[in-house]
Amino acid sequence: MPNYIRKREASIIFKNPFSGQMKLFLKGLLFLGILLPIWSCSDDDEVEERSWSLVWEDEFEGPAGQSPDANSWNFDLGRGPNGDGWGNRELQTYTDNPENVSLDGQGNLNITASNAGGFTSARITTKGKVEQKYGRFEARIKLPYGPGLWPAFWMLGSNIDTAPWPQCGEIDIMEFKGQEPNIIHGSMHGPGYFKDEPITKTFGFADDRFDFNFYVFAIEWDENSVDYYVDDILYQRISRDDIPQEGEWVFDEPFYILLNVAIGGSFVGFPSSQTEFPQSMVVDYVRIYRAAN
Repeated sequence: MPNYIRKREASIIFKNPFSGQMKLFLKGLLFLGILLPIWSCSDDDEVEERSWSLVWEDEFEGPAGQSPDANSWNFDLGRGPNGDGWGNRELQTYTDNPENVSLDGQGNLNITASNAGGFTSARITTKGKVEQKYGRFEARIKLPYGPGLWPAFWMLGSNIDTAPWPQCGEIDIMEFKGQEPNIIHGSMHGPGYFKDEPITKTFGFADDRFDFNFYVFAIEWDENSVDYYVDDILYQRISRDDIPQEGEWVFDEPFYILLNVAIGGSFVGFPSSQTEFPQSMVVDYVRIYRAAN
């Protein structure tokens, strides 16, 4: 599948897929970098609208320095269960210290990567507390910048304790390489397509960066497919038919949410002299919806 670079002045809005021929036509124009006006659908090419009902949210309201709500969030701590950098050769130690993860008093959660006597950061999850099968999962986030920074908004199957990764499945709603500030990655991992061979696509801007402003990163997930969005732009659909022949679709169980900022690792490489510390991934909100119908 091609990757997409979008110019900010373009006004292309995909709510859900058009008919097959029209969708391919628009994808081709995007790939060539052609700017399009707002698309007005005819009756024959009407966008499939979905209605969503909000079932859970965290707006991160509270005083500066407060930890995220313990009724919703857990902390992953240390350097991974085996001390191996969470399986990715990451450099950071995850903590629950306010310096690494806390509310900012302005309605945001800051997950902060630091290098004060060693690399530290934070990783929080809703495992065992907030889990759902299917729906819309979204977060409004402003990202940090710099080589070796690896912020992510992602999900794992809630059955991970009995079906270890990759059998549990992984949905990466947004991953970001700090040295590529205009590009994000959306991926899925499962048996037969994991580690360095996920199903993935990138989305980016020709003249804007994800560390300059907040963006809404989202998926819409049902029994047949997962759609990936940046704001209201649909840039990828992964369906059962996209799974490799030797693979398995494992996305029919509840999943939970993770937010973290890794430092270094196999995906992004190492920090450099250009990487400033401390830096934060700033999360305005996280929301989960269920299909209203």
